[in-house]
Amino acid sequence: MSKDADLADKFWKALKSDRTVMLGLPDHEGGRAQPMTALVENVHAGPIWIFSAVDVDLVQAVEGGAREALLHFASKGHDLFATVEGNLRVDNDREAIERLWNPFIAAWYTGKDDPKLRLLRFEPGDAQIWLNENSLFAGVKMMLGVDPKTDYKDKVGEVRLH
Repeated sequence: MSKDADLADKFWKALKSDRTVMLGLPDHEGGRAQPMTALVENVHAGPIWIFSAVDVDLVQAVEGGAREALLHFASKGHDLFATVEGNLRVDNDREAIERLWNPFIAAWYTGKDDPKLRLLRFEPGDAQIWLNENSLFAGVKMMLGVDPKTDYKDKVGEVRLH
C-alpha cells in the first residue's frame, strides 16, 4: 500500500470511529468552523454526511447550492489530524436519511420529516493528513542519533480522498 493510500485509509477509519469534525466555509463568517457530527458509510471514500437544522448559519449559507468548504478533524487519541477541502451542499435524500438515521440523530428532531431537518453532504477532495508520532519515541530516537524528521516524512501527505 502506498504512503498516500495508507494515510487515506487511516483517515477514513478514524473518522468513522470518532466522527466529530470542525466544518466551515472559507468565504463565510471569516472562515469560522463549527463542530459537527460526521457520518461515513464507506470506510474508504465519501461522501461525509452531517445532520443539521435549517436555522444553522452554515446550513443557510449552502441552502442555495454547493459551496467550497473545509473540514478539520482530530482523532480522539490525537494520533491523526486532517484538513479536507471539498464541496458542501444540502442533500435531503430520503434514502440517505433512512440509512443514516439513528437514536442520537432522533434525539434532536421530531422525526425524519421534521421541517427543520437538513442533511448536508460533504464531497471530499484534497486533504492534508498528519500522523502524530509519539513524542517520547521521537525523543528516544534523537538521543540515539536518529533524525526524527526522516521518520516523520512518511507520516504526512497531500491525499486525494474521492
